[in-house]
Amino acid sequence: MKSMRQSTQRETRSPQLAAAPFAQRATTAAIAVACALAAGTATAAMGSMEILSRAEGRTLPVYKQDGRQWIVGTPGEEYGIRVCNTTGERVLAVMSVDGINIVSGETASPSQSGYVLSANECYEINGWRKSNSTTAAFYFTELPDAYATRTGRPDNVGVIGVAFFREKPQRAVWKDSPKIAAGRPTEPAARQDAGAPSAPAAAAEAQSNDAARARGEAAAASAPIAAPAPAPLAKIGTGHGRYEQSYVENTRFERESAAPNLTLAINYDRRENLVAMGVLPPPVASRNGNPFPAWPRRFVPDPPTR
Repeated sequence: MKSMRQSTQRETRSPQLAAAPFAQRATTAAIAVACALAAGTATAAMGSMEILSRAEGRTLPVYKQDGRQWIVGTPGEEYGIRVCNTTGERVLAVMSVDGINIVSGETASPSQSGYVLSANECYEINGWRKSNSTTAAFYFTELPDAYATRTGRPDNVGVIGVAFFREKPQRAVWKDSPKIAAGRPTEPAARQDAGAPSAPAAAAEAQSNDAARARGEAAAASAPIAAPAPAPLAKIGTGHGRYEQSYVENTRFERESAAPNLTLAINYDRRENLVAMGVLPPPVASRNGNPFPAWPRRFVPDPPTR
């Protein structure tokens, strides 16, 4: 919780938003926070992204399967996205949740508005941007309550993404603080579906599922017994939650190219579905449950022999 309090204090310094040359102005909040890469982080040479449980103040662990990264989303839990620039220059991070741009609310495209981070800076994004001073909190929720569903765009629920752009070399010296960049004009941009598996990956997934099925049949005869995997439930999405103060300013950012230099994606779903998909192991049940496992011992036992 200490780190979250620090983030709140830094937000009051009013980060800057960057507006790209030919697009509408965008509101984007970015905070300069030192960020150590840890388990649960989607990272590459240019930047990183991790999902935080706001209630517990921890990074949600990432589980990998067939080239995709997954986290467990618990309905009702508020979460934040920490995005980091790991380069020595400014970068633009265009962010999406459930296929929707978190700054503008548009159906997401890499050419849209995003957060600008100074060299080696990070920022914790806790909600949909409503203005230069307000966000609506992210939280995991049932599909009908998801913002994407309520706005008629439920097809891409369950994925959080970021597209990083390098900045075109500038003569001017920029202030050392985070910023937000607005989108480019509607020009074609190279599409990079970071969360979608390729044909070879799909074939590998089928082989992996067959092998997992065989292992499961072999393990069924031994103890402890693997409890039956729960039937898949409805997917979950991200809700449009409580309003919070989050101050930002506008700035300008000119992209080095129309296509992102890097895209990262983290998928999420409820635990039961990840078990059913084979991302997580099923719970283990004992053959012979004991209602009083500590009984009948009533006195202090001898210590181990030296």
